[in-house]
Amino acid sequence: MRLDKYLKVSRLIKRRTLANEVADAGRVLVNGKPAKASYAVKVGDEIEITFGNRPVRVRVLSTEEPKGKDVARELFEILEG
Repeated sequence: MRLDKYLKVSRLIKRRTLANEVADAGRVLVNGKPAKASYAVKVGDEIEITFGNRPVRVRVLSTEEPKGKDVARELFEILEG
């Protein structure tokens, strides 16, 4: 799954276009390296998103598309943020 789509379906970022802009601006790191919106997310990747001056780090637990809103939180675990 693409990084921008993953950020949207996991509800880390509300809209895919916003996720795309944030990734292309270099504010999303995957495993410590800047990632473009087209990066293919894999299970075990650590994603760090900078919201203003507050970074949020999560670990990818699943890349399966969720069936509903309530299971979106099961796609990742928060490491710090």
